[in-house]
Amino acid sequence: MKHHAVYDAAAASVMRALVRLRGDQRGTIAVMMALLFPALIGILGLGMEVTNWYMQTRGMQNAADAAVIAAASNATSNYNIEAAAIAANYGFVNGTNNVTVTATDLAACPADPDVTPPCYKVTITSIVSLALVEVVGYKGNAVIDGALMQQLSSAATATKTVIQQPICLLGLDPTGQAVTSNGAPNADFSGCTVMSNSGSSCNGSDLKAFMGVAHATNNGCGVRQHSNAPPVDDPYAALASNIPNDLATKCTTANPSNPYPQENKKGDAGGVTWSTDRSLSGTADINGNTLVCGDLRLTGNVTINAPDGAVLYIQNGSLDLGGYTLQTASGSEVAIVFTGDDSNSYDHVVTDKTSGGKGVLDIQAPLSGPFSGVAIYQDPSLTKGVDVDYTGNNPTWKITGLVYMPHASVTISGAINKSANGAVCFVMVANDVTVNGTGAIYAQSPAGAGCKEAGLNMPKVTIPGRPKLVY
Repeated sequence: MKHHAVYDAAAASVMRALVRLRGDQRGTIAVMMALLFPALIGILGLGMEVTNWYMQTRGMQNAADAAVIAAASNATSNYNIEAAAIAANYGFVNGTNNVTVTATDLAACPADPDVTPPCYKVTITSIVSLALVEVVGYKGNAVIDGALMQQLSSAATATKTVIQQPICLLGLDPTGQAVTSNGAPNADFSGCTVMSNSGSSCNGSDLKAFMGVAHATNNGCGVRQHSNAPPVDDPYAALASNIPNDLATKCTTANPSNPYPQENKKGDAGGVTWSTDRSLSGTADINGNTLVCGDLRLTGNVTINAPDGAVLYIQNGSLDLGGYTLQTASGSEVAIVFTGDDSNSYDHVVTDKTSGGKGVLDIQAPLSGPFSGVAIYQDPSLTKGVDVDYTGNNPTWKITGLVYMPHASVTISGAINKSANGAVCFVMVANDVTVNGTGAIYAQSPAGAGCKEAGLNMPKVTIPGRPKLVY
């Protein structure tokens, strides 16, 4: 019995100890923390490192954005040097501290009609060592000398935008100075651009041009001035292919002994004379009044009726207004094309040989057809007898459309106004142009709107714009 009592007492003591142990939680937190610490350290380490990677990548992205804008702005063979220098300003020096900065001007451009090659791309990579993230088993994405590392990368793509400006005055001469003004406070190219394929100089007035551009140095032309721009190819030389190649034959057939009658120096005799209104029809036809062989001299006011538009070809001769008015009727349009050859001393210009020069040329260019938008056209094969000295409104020009004189030296010292019936559009293309003192050219509509209405596809100059990010 005594043994049973001892066993019972021992069993009761163990049970009481177990009950007390069950209710005793001392040391539990320590055990739990021992189990959780590796995971907590891994999570905190991962969070801290990922945040650090994010901040560094964001800094790299800012550097890449700035570097690629600099590369596109540079746009020369040294664009990559410029990009690396800008990245270094942000603390990312190529070849230092596992940083690599690369630049290319052959990047793929996005499929966007407003983006044209070249596109520049700058990529910055940086390799950093791993710290606490290895606790959770992350091994990085790079290995250097056997060490696990993380490579970070940021990239940006940019293009250099261009601006195309419609040209109202274009000097084609590639040497010297193709656009010059002396005074000329009344000239008004406020709606468009003046362009020189060489240098330009505007003294006393900027011609009120929205923009002045020169292939060489622009000195004072335009409210906004640009130098060192690409030259503009002759935009209208190809229209010469529309001139019939049988004009000489027609003229010789009509008058074999004197195919190109010329007026005398005083302008009071000779040549072909018009004194009454004319209806123009057909293509380069003497009988249809669309072909004149030799000088054309007015002996009275003439109104041209050509509702469908017409082309008047003057073969080896000039147009002498003779103190009278040549005008297009309301709803009629005409292009005057001077053509022929340089074998004789023919003039191929509009003139007025009367004392005082009271003649008026008031024409609207055709709205369509082979010479759409062209008021006066000198065949680019002509190099002699093409210069114009437009002094004191002698004669008076009232023109809607293009005046094209690719080999002419043109001096404007009078006023050029809009035709009575045409749109607001005047464009001159010549070898070189000088606008003097009283020279006045009527204001143009912004962005060439008037010339679109007049049927003229205006020449344009391409100017570098600001670079922009595209990726």
